[in-house]
Amino acid sequence: MIMRVWHGFTSAKDADKYDQMLRDEILPGIHRIDGYKGTWLLRRNVGDEVEFMTITTWDSWDAIQRFAPDGKSVIHPKAHSLLTHFDEHSEHYDGAWVP
Repeated sequence: MIMRVWHGFTSAKDADKYDQMLRDEILPGIHRIDGYKGTWLLRRNVGDEVEFMTITTWDSWDAIQRFAPDGKSVIHPKAHSLLTHFDEHSEHYDGAWVP
């Protein structure tokens, strides 16, 4: 399994709106990509901002290439206006669940 890790930040006032958009619109849309397995969505307050970390899980590098062929972060246009700053590129890790 491959984990794709990305960080984005919103203002505190936009955090709930961004969170809801991720859950209702953006993340469900990724399910159309063969090889996508799911997402961990993490959030924390950092001063006046809220940090979001997404860890998307994929079954192969080919699946990731179908999602982001150029290796850059994929930012939905509606989400872009809510983000104060974000990672331009995601990091990738080989991963395994260890109970």
